Amino acid sequence: MKLKLYIFSLILLSIATVSAQDVSFTSKVNKKKLGINERLRIDFEVNQDGDNFTRPDFEGFTIYSGPNQAVSRSWVNGKGTYSKTFSYILIPTKRGDFTIKQAEITINGEVYKSPPVEVTVTAAVDKPKDGNDAVYTASENIHLVAEVSKSNPYLNEAFTVVYKLYVSPEASVSNWREIDSPKFADFWSQNIDEKQFKVYDTEYEGEPYRYVILRRTVLYPQKTGKLNIEPLSLSVSVAVPTNRRDIFGRFLTQNANITVAAKNRTVDVKPLPLKGKPDDFTGAVGEFDFTVKTDKTSLDASEAFQLSVEASGNGNLKLFELPKPNLPSKLEVYEPENADQVRTNLSGMSGLKRSTYTVVPAYKGKYPIPSLSFSYFNPITERYERKISDEIVIEVKNGPVDSNSENTAITTNETNKQQVVVANKQFAYIKSTPNLQSITKKQFFKSSLFWALLGGPFLLIPIAMIVRKKRQAYTSDVQGSRIRKADKLARKFLSEAKKSLGNQKEFYIAMERALHNYLKAKLNIQTSDMSKDRITRLLKEREVDESTTIEFISLLESCEFARYTPSSNVAMQQDYDKAVRVISTMDKQL
Repeated sequence: MKLKLYIFSLILLSIATVSAQDVSFTSKVNKKKLGINERLRIDFEVNQDGDNFTRPDFEGFTIYSGPNQAVSRSWVNGKGTYSKTFSYILIPTKRGDFTIKQAEITINGEVYKSPPVEVTVTAAVDKPKDGNDAVYTASENIHLVAEVSKSNPYLNEAFTVVYKLYVSPEASVSNWREIDSPKFADFWSQNIDEKQFKVYDTEYEGEPYRYVILRRTVLYPQKTGKLNIEPLSLSVSVAVPTNRRDIFGRFLTQNANITVAAKNRTVDVKPLPLKGKPDDFTGAVGEFDFTVKTDKTSLDASEAFQLSVEASGNGNLKLFELPKPNLPSKLEVYEPENADQVRTNLSGMSGLKRSTYTVVPAYKGKYPIPSLSFSYFNPITERYERKISDEIVIEVKNGPVDSNSENTAITTNETNKQQVVVANKQFAYIKSTPNLQSITKKQFFKSSLFWALLGGPFLLIPIAMIVRKKRQAYTSDVQGSRIRKADKLARKFLSEAKKSLGNQKEFYIAMERALHNYLKAKLNIQTSDMSKDRITRLLKEREVDESTTIEFISLLESCEFARYTPSSNVAMQQDYDKAVRVISTMDKQL
């Protein structure tokens, strides 16, 4: 009997020891910073039942309500959990930094203390936020953050923007949707879709949070200087707790729809260095290999072979041009077929860029294909590098010999040597146009041409009268004439901008004139009245789409920025294509 009693006592002691080790007594506030005209909720939560709870001295605050007690019990997979919460609603009495000291509770004869909490009280806010306001509570617990991998990239160097949605443990998100996506006007961009959303545990501003990655975007800057990355905006459905409780003491939750947006981010894009820049540089930035090869080096005349020029590696593969081969004039070269195999991941574009030429030799002989040079800028080493291909010799064994060449084309049969007929005279005796004439000749009198010439002048009289009236109305329309002249000048200057591609100063001057003259034609305003606000207001009055108006204003800003910052050929081509597209779209709406 004594042995059983001893064993039972040991079991009770072990249970008490384990319970004491598992005690958790915490303190949480709904905000760390508040105005003097706002309220603060603090919760003291313990995971075991206890006695003699003693609240701290709330220095700098008065108690509005509390303590409110709530007990929660649950069983999951045979394991029970217990939670008891003591809640207070406090009102600050003065501004400053305050420390809410430790609360105490006695469990199994031992005293446990909660950790202290730091709180800052500021001046009164314009709109005090109530803890029961679901929208305010949700906005305090949901944050959208844009993280940029490089803040100072080179022109055409890849970097990524990752959008993360941070959610406090106090809130839960049921759904979200995009309401405004960034345009990335000054970048080449590629979104990388998330196949599956995964939740990660982390800290945000020193507090425990969870986050999920919504989107990853790879960007290649097309201009230098400080470029703005527009924010992503979401509409989020959130469930948040309130200060109210149900009959069991549990906090009630409330649903709210809020709008969250990532802050504007700015990157400072460095121009490519001028020192050491090769003359044949076409804008390639990254790490590349370069090869030139043919599918055959020996063939007969009139047979075709394939010449491939290929750049492979990591970099802006879609944003530069491959060098073109300089082949002998005796080789007939067709337009190349471009077959790019490019994939985009978080490190940027990778793969290969290939141009394949079909080449047909007409005469017998040996034809050297000179080596090609390909230069690129390596952002890792921060210098220009060059790849040079090997020279390739094509041997045409059988076929006619060029009469202008020094070698005389003869057959290889030494016993019966015969001169080969030159290819372009082999079929000289065949005429492709016979130029035959009819034996019987038609008479002109009473023919169709006779009656047409006879009645034509009478038919032209009413047409001439109509044309004359139209011309008088046309010339008398002074305003219309001015509009047509401005429209003609816009097209003229846009044409001049196209001719000036590659010359930054001339290109943007011509494009700016084209845009101004287009506005003269469509809005009937003078150059002195062309402020951005006035243009935006007039286009809005004409019911032009807001997105089209924004693109038009961005073109004008590009023309202004081009006076101070260098721009690449790719960026100029993109601005020109954008101008053609925007003017075409506005023509349909005005």
